[in-house]
Amino acid sequence: MLSRFLSVRRLAGATLTVVLAAAVPCAAQVTPAAGYTPPDDTPAIKVGATIFADYTIQQRPKMKDTDGNDITPNSFNVGRAYINVTGNISHAIAFRITPDIAREIGTGSSLNGSLTFRLKYAYAQWNLDDYMARGSWARFGIQQTPWVDFMEGVYRYRFQGTIFEDRESFLSSSDAGASFHYNFANNYGDIHSGFYNGENYNKPEINNQKGWMTRATVRPLARSTTLALRGLRLTGFYDRDAYVKNAERRRGIVAVTFEHKYANAAFDYLTTTDQTGAAAATVKGNGWSAWVTPRSSIGWEGLLRFDRLKPNKSLGDQTKRRAIAGVSYWFPHQGNVATALLFDIDNTTFDNFVPARATQRLIAVHALVSF
Repeated sequence: MLSRFLSVRRLAGATLTVVLAAAVPCAAQVTPAAGYTPPDDTPAIKVGATIFADYTIQQRPKMKDTDGNDITPNSFNVGRAYINVTGNISHAIAFRITPDIAREIGTGSSLNGSLTFRLKYAYAQWNLDDYMARGSWARFGIQQTPWVDFMEGVYRYRFQGTIFEDRESFLSSSDAGASFHYNFANNYGDIHSGFYNGENYNKPEINNQKGWMTRATVRPLARSTTLALRGLRLTGFYDRDAYVKNAERRRGIVAVTFEHKYANAAFDYLTTTDQTGAAAATVKGNGWSAWVTPRSSIGWEGLLRFDRLKPNKSLGDQTKRRAIAGVSYWFPHQGNVATALLFDIDNTTFDNFVPARATQRLIAVHALVSF
């Protein structure tokens, strides 16, 4: 009897040992219940398009045709036509290729007057989500510049015209270079900094000078219990570049932006320093832009914008002023799609310019298609 009891005991002990041994690797495995989703490294590619079209009447100044008749110029135009090719090689490597349309104006060219395609964006992106805050990355190639890309994300009316600094040719939306972007935790802001050729995407590099651009944005009330206050952001931007050695080209911007369900708004102040050659005079300028886009819940939206620029402070009261007013309708869509129609008046005056410049007034209907 005793020997039988001991045999049963040994068998039970051996069985328990096998069960525990089998359970150990099972306990170490990560199951769906543990909340882990492996990264998706399946290559993917997407194709989209962006079209800006308009019918514009130049109400002022009047012009003359080839027979000397007074006319009011007007035309149908395509201001932008993008084909966006984006994709992922893996969860860590992405890319974008975007050709842009432009009017060929080269004298003597067989394409003079034609719409031609050129490269606007072409870059590789390394997503750094595995190592840093989500949304951090590094890029290499022809890519967005830090300031224009940021502001166009708040200002939805690029299809009416570019933002202040781009329209006045102080900055470009794209350039060739290498940049880094980092997101602060808890949505408190981000930093985008990079080195660029400085000649813009539509021109080759012509010397050994490079532009260093940095934008830093803070969302001070990101955790506020008042949801409306979370849309407030404070931004600083600096562009340090040179035309040639010892001939500086500087841009500095400070801005306040606000985003809300029923309105976006911004104010930014610009300072500029330009010296086209080491022996050339230094030209300093400044200006500001303020705009607001109140919107309804049924697609209607307003646009009110004021720009003011002193291109050369040494020339006293020489000032360029622009006022834009419009009303738009944004068609309802699901997903990453946008279509809109905008009726606007764009008026620009020039004070104390030599030679004198006439007031420019454009009345237009703009259309946007983006998907």
